Amino acid sequence: MRGMGDPVPVDVSAEALALFADHGAVTYAERVTMEQHARQAAALACAAGAEDALVLAALLHDVGHFLDQPDSEFGVTDHGTTGGAWVAARFVDAVSEPVRLHVAAKRYRCFVDAGYEAELSPASVGTLRLQGGAMSAIEAEAFEAEPFALSALAVRGWDDGGKVAGVEIPSVEYWRPLLEDPGLRR
Repeated sequence: MRGMGDPVPVDVSAEALALFADHGAVTYAERVTMEQHARQAAALACAAGAEDALVLAALLHDVGHFLDQPDSEFGVTDHGTTGGAWVAARFVDAVSEPVRLHVAAKRYRCFVDAGYEAELSPASVGTLRLQGGAMSAIEAEAFEAEPFALSALAVRGWDDGGKVAGVEIPSVEYWRPLLEDPGLRR
């Protein structure tokens, strides 16, 4: 029996799916909606044989855009941090840390690969400027020391690839088993 001060259990899958229902139709300067983008990123992770935690991170990587943010650029500059914190309250580090670091991963890729920026969508190039541009050598060294840096780079790749209009992909509801997986939850 729950005591008076105990937190009310949250149905995390319903909460996440509601965020997609409420905010997923936004296009944010890409050719796909936020929901389509998230579903494509998750499908790319799944096709790559990624572990469930990374597939879920790919699905949730932009959840920070859905949250209430004071940022005037629609959560562009800190949506990784905000989304990572939301995910960290609900899921294990193997899910939340790649979400938190996926913006840093874009900046890191620009530092280590001079041609990477040319591969980004026009919207991603624009947000890169707002997010600080390519990392400095000191920032890159700190990023490389992050335990989930490689996972964040993988999510970044699926993020970049998940912006194709007209692709047939599973609905967001398809990913409910991952959202409900007790092995991935806090």
